[in-house]
Amino acid sequence: MKKTTLCYMKNNGCWLMLYRNRKPHDPNAGKWLGIGGKIEEGETPDECNLREVSEETGLRLKSMHFCGVIAFRADMYEDEDMYLYTSDDFEPADEELRELFLKTGAYDLPDCSEGELRWIPESELMDLPMWEGDRAFLERILEGQQRISLTLKYEGEKCTIIEG
Repeated sequence: MKKTTLCYMKNNGCWLMLYRNRKPHDPNAGKWLGIGGKIEEGETPDECNLREVSEETGLRLKSMHFCGVIAFRADMYEDEDMYLYTSDDFEPADEELRELFLKTGAYDLPDCSEGELRWIPESELMDLPMWEGDRAFLERILEGQQRISLTLKYEGEKCTIIEG
């Protein structure tokens, strides 16, 4: 079973999202996701989340909130347990960019090998093309739920959402 992390990062009323459009044969192509990836051998979910955010965005999480585990079960893809996080407490890893960010709040997002990074206003998030299951847990995050536990059963792109 695959184990992954996913982090939704909020800043000034916007959420950092990744539009997957650069990896060949990407099952997520054409969809918007949070920031994350596979947990490596010997790595904890927290360590993976910190690493993936840094690798994909150039940002260093100063703190993060663990929301829960989302179980993906699918007929076309490997089963997956995804550790879900949020954060609104981060800064650029690069020292010069960090100083500018702390003074002005400005941070130019880097190029990402997996797709286009963009800050999306919260009011526009649910209009983005995304997996049905991602929409379910993102809605719960936006509602302020602190603990989220879902099983998402996919048949093709059709998703059955099971609470708990």
